[in-house]
Amino acid sequence: MKVSELAKALELRLISAEGYEDREVTGCYIGDLLSWVMGRAEPGDAWITIMSNINIAAVASLADTACVILAEGVVPDPGVKEKCDMQDIIVLGSDKTAYELAAGYARLT
Repeated sequence: MKVSELAKALELRLISAEGYEDREVTGCYIGDLLSWVMGRAEPGDAWITIMSNINIAAVASLADTACVILAEGVVPDPGVKEKCDMQDIIVLGSDKTAYELAAGYARLT
């Protein structure tokens, strides 16, 4: 499914990289330890996290995730949106928990 379809189905807010929501989502990964995510997230995963600092841009790029979903109402730190926009990294937001988001993704696949 496309990021735009996932965003609509899970009622996600678009935070960055508007216009790039046609990226294909092929899996889902939940993690907050950035080094762990770099080594385990698969290309095309929707990465669900509560991490909101600038390092999510680097990790999403290195892991080649389809998008980053900030759970539990987390708002990105200053500068994250701009960095992600520059690198075409799609960041979405939700007030749902990581579990709720992953369960919602599982129902769609």
